[in-house]
Amino acid sequence: MQLPKPMDRLICGDVGFGKTEVALRASYLASMNSKQTIIIAPTTPLVHQHLNTFLQRFNKFPVRIEAMSRFTKTKKVALIEEGLKKGTIDILIGTHAVIQDDVKIPQLAVAIVDEQHRFGVMQRSSLIRKGKRPHILSMSATPIPRSLAKTLYGELDISTIDELPPGRLRIRTRWVEPNQPDVAYGFVAKHVEQKRQA
Repeated sequence: MQLPKPMDRLICGDVGFGKTEVALRASYLASMNSKQTIIIAPTTPLVHQHLNTFLQRFNKFPVRIEAMSRFTKTKKVALIEEGLKKGTIDILIGTHAVIQDDVKIPQLAVAIVDEQHRFGVMQRSSLIRKGKRPHILSMSATPIPRSLAKTLYGELDISTIDELPPGRLRIRTRWVEPNQPDVAYGFVAKHVEQKRQA
């Protein structure tokens, strides 16, 4: 981000490997330079997950964060749009709702696309056009072989986070046969009963 040209980078890494940490730091850097960040995610639950993470991490910093989705009430949307125009909102996290023409972000410096494969070319272009050549950070947990990534996203710089942050438990992936749905449902039920997410 400190180079004289805008960043255009795809970060690949499994769940829990630190992609959101990179997004947090890029957003913070923009905010400390009186610029704005927009983060787009494909689902409302993921938007709220990011919102909670960002609010928790920035609770002692003068960073103003808002979230928007198709479920956001019209009055709240108007307040967010006004805050973006006035520069009183540093970070906007949202679903496809944030790429609507009415959402103007005059000081946009960083555009972050989470689960970038879930958005079309035109949707990503609409997001980027909200600023004057913003830095673009795309994130994906979907494994993309480097050769294929270069073919699909030749203009992007590609970074792969291939090791867990210190202290983070390794993620275990398990395959359940289609004729054993009770195994999967039982696993989910056990974790929900323990007040964990599944």
